[in-house]
Amino acid sequence: MSGTTKRQLAALTALVVGPATLVLAVVVAARNFPRGLSVLACLGAAAAAAWFGVRRRGVARAAGLGAATLLVGGAITVVVVEGSLLENLLVVAGICITLAAATAAFATHVALPRATPPRHPVLFMNPKSGGGRAERFHLADEARARGIEPIELQRGDDLWKLVRDAVADGADALAMAGGDGSQAIVAAVAAERGVPYACIPAGTRNHFALDLGVDRDDVVGALDAFVDGGEQVVDLATVNGRVFVNNVSLGLYAEAVQKAGYRDAKVRTLLDTAPDALGPNGAGGALRWRGPDGERHHSGAALLVSNNRYRLGRLLGSGTRPRMDQHVLGIAVVDPAAGGRPLTQWSRPSFQVDSDRPVAAGIDGEAAMLEAPVRFDVVPAALRVRIAPAHPGASPSAGEPDSLWEGVRTLASVAVRRAHDQPTGGQHGAARAEGEDHALTGGGGDAPARDR
Repeated sequence: MSGTTKRQLAALTALVVGPATLVLAVVVAARNFPRGLSVLACLGAAAAAAWFGVRRRGVARAAGLGAATLLVGGAITVVVVEGSLLENLLVVAGICITLAAATAAFATHVALPRATPPRHPVLFMNPKSGGGRAERFHLADEARARGIEPIELQRGDDLWKLVRDAVADGADALAMAGGDGSQAIVAAVAAERGVPYACIPAGTRNHFALDLGVDRDDVVGALDAFVDGGEQVVDLATVNGRVFVNNVSLGLYAEAVQKAGYRDAKVRTLLDTAPDALGPNGAGGALRWRGPDGERHHSGAALLVSNNRYRLGRLLGSGTRPRMDQHVLGIAVVDPAAGGRPLTQWSRPSFQVDSDRPVAAGIDGEAAMLEAPVRFDVVPAALRVRIAPAHPGASPSAGEPDSLWEGVRTLASVAVRRAHDQPTGGQHGAARAEGEDHALTGGGGDAPARDR
């Protein structure tokens, strides 16, 4: 089955199953009215109790989380007692099928202009990343077979120095097989020296690879970026002069990653940190900034500053960046205590956070302490990225619409379009801007063994 036929089938599935699921949900809700309201009431009360509990310690925490558990159990009991368990499961299944089909229908593949292969590409590999993915996929041998020089990092290596030395020795393209912390270092040097870069998804989560349009399940195939790959130009971002590729977190998550036990017990560490960051006696006023309205704000909750804007709070594509070339920072403040608007999101080319003390930060997932004021800037069109031709070349959310009605229209268009009418393009710029000189400064590299 061709890619076009698969997209058409997925679009038809979403258009049929979606409305059918909506009708079933309305019928189930009407049949169980007003008992269904008790389920919503239990879930709402459970959320309030959980919020109370995570912000406190000791008996108060146990009481809040215990009450939340009981209320969720009560909601489940109401559903079972109503005798509509099967109908509710069918509604849930219909929603899942609709979302999966719509995601497949909106998937894009960008036909990037083919770039001239480099003469001396160099691949840096972190053997500890992703549970040893580089070794498992014999990445060094695969690189040599493609004319790429592999360099395996050792504990204690200075990655900044290694990459700069490689360019000084004649490397005309750089790639990194590792986590996003190391990706940021190699990308920064590539941008600094004006050479193309390839992201090899050998880390654990590979967020940068995902938003660039690299297939995270095709580690070896990503090497073809330097064989017959295309090129696109994307932005980078800096925090106090240090380059990052994904995001910088301040607040709860940033405080948690500073703790020694975070890697081994993430949920427990987050819960232990929550009272300090969010509680009644927590450091709620430690961070200060100006919001989209220009007014001064402060909060001890979560603040996320990203290299381009994330798609947040959506059923499709949430947690990804539709584009990496919009020349802006994405700024998101999450504050569950903020009444009816717990998430505020906006964009700026620069942003500053003030504080009376050093600020804990998670930079591309790695712990750091930053001196205030904390200054964020986007570096537009900084990085030439090579992508293998078999890979999507665009974020999974690049083709996803922003509204329900637009989504329905797009699905209908995909379903009826003929094969030669199907689009292959995406939203990323492919041509490199000539004559631009972007100065980037490094700093704060992490040891390879800590890279994820």
